[in-house]
Amino acid sequence: MVDFRQLACSLLGSLLFRLSPLGCYYDFQQDVSKSVAIIGAGSAGLAMLKTLLDLPVETRSEWDIVLYERRRDVGGIWLPDPSPPPPPELPETPLYPLLRTGTPIPIMTYPHFPFPPGTPLFPTHEYIERYHQDYATHYGLWPYIKLNHSVVSSSWVGTPHAGHWEMVVEDHNGDRIQKSFDHLVVAVGISYAPHVVIFPGQETWIENARGGLQREIFHSMWYRHPSWYANQTVVVVGGGASGIDVSSQVSQYARKVYLSIRSSPRRGMPTGPVEMKPGISHLTSDDVIFTDGSTVQDVDTIILATGYDLRMPFLEEGGEVIVKPGSNETDEHRLTTNLRYLFPLHKHIFSLSASYPTNALAFIGLPGSPFGRPSDIAESIYATSIIVNSSLLAPRAELLSELANSEEDLRRRGYDPYYIGHKMIKNSTFDYQEGLIKTLRLKEGLPEQNTTFVEPWRRESLDYLRGSLKRGWSRLEALGLAAEWLDGVESEEEWADLMRRVDAWQRDWETAHHLVFPDEALLY
Repeated sequence: MVDFRQLACSLLGSLLFRLSPLGCYYDFQQDVSKSVAIIGAGSAGLAMLKTLLDLPVETRSEWDIVLYERRRDVGGIWLPDPSPPPPPELPETPLYPLLRTGTPIPIMTYPHFPFPPGTPLFPTHEYIERYHQDYATHYGLWPYIKLNHSVVSSSWVGTPHAGHWEMVVEDHNGDRIQKSFDHLVVAVGISYAPHVVIFPGQETWIENARGGLQREIFHSMWYRHPSWYANQTVVVVGGGASGIDVSSQVSQYARKVYLSIRSSPRRGMPTGPVEMKPGISHLTSDDVIFTDGSTVQDVDTIILATGYDLRMPFLEEGGEVIVKPGSNETDEHRLTTNLRYLFPLHKHIFSLSASYPTNALAFIGLPGSPFGRPSDIAESIYATSIIVNSSLLAPRAELLSELANSEEDLRRRGYDPYYIGHKMIKNSTFDYQEGLIKTLRLKEGLPEQNTTFVEPWRRESLDYLRGSLKRGWSRLEALGLAAEWLDGVESEEEWADLMRRVDAWQRDWETAHHLVFPDEALLY
């Protein structure tokens, strides 16, 4: 049997909490080998691979651990698409060249792995891509990663108590191979299948373009360069981060830009000459009609920044996930996606399908958040501990009851869990991370500690993100002072202090100039 107190010492000692070696000893009897497949080498997949490899060698020496990545490198959506295809063929990523992070990098980091000195506080995507590559190199992950390998299908072969995953994988030569694994960890992200809205009358609107011009409607997944819309009238649909960013960029080139949203923007307001509009009601042969009855004519392009449908093609192909748009009913032997929510899952991680053991199928990275990497690590610790020791999970019926209670709690607070999906409500992402670690500690799957999983400076950073930090950094860059402020910033504590100083500096300046900005409302 594995001594899980010792496992925790090793795991957390090297990974997060820098535990003293006192009291940690190794007395493992490895009585079984395991095989674990991870799908996806983005932030979540790298976190899971790193956490598995942090297990004591005595525990995992006979384990077969493989990470399959369909693309040419690690990084997930931060890895550019060198030549995106036209619709309807899907690009490899929604990444566009002018993308910059809307979140300061210190709170985006894996715990205890800060960005290199000199990295801008709100950098372009190249820095994030390189960060993932550096992470894989620093922790020796590359030997376990198979690039240019696509998982075609995954099916459980066995009983609710024992069996394996039968996987079909297409390699870089296009050859298909079959592999079997005891445990499957899905870490493919949530930006694969664009959610495309169909408006009444849009076919007539597209066909009625005049003067040899072409009208088009497409999802922001295909958006790349704002200059493509020079001298056009453009409607961007969606009040999330992509809608705000795309409308801001396009407004620098277009004749006129409208941002159509159904409610208040979730991430600030667009910059530049962007006119706000409510949701689109319908289209006529010449006009775009909004729900307030207002009309816009001469629109050339409608860009749909409308998010993504939650799909798992390789599990759907194997019959393990069924697709029921808008549903809240599931077959107890298969997971269901209603395109926003994958259920039933224990803590957004383990499948509660009755077809296989409760630790056989895990998902990392479903709770989307700009603070994803700490969350990915917390989920990976939870998943790894339970893959090693399934007895840390209660019986399936008890877990289903716990899930039902959690969903009912959300309803009492005014949220439909089957609509909000895996979003963390009212900045609860840090509570979620802390809760995973606390659960393991209560079950003695991890040792009790005086420290919290989430560092206090990360929670404190939310105040800066709501406030003046981003405006302050933009002003520092405009004044040519960014490099000076970055000088000497290396450790996590120094990055946290930089955010405090920039936020205070900007607040003082805004107060002195009698400027008032509303704090941003965050939904994480």
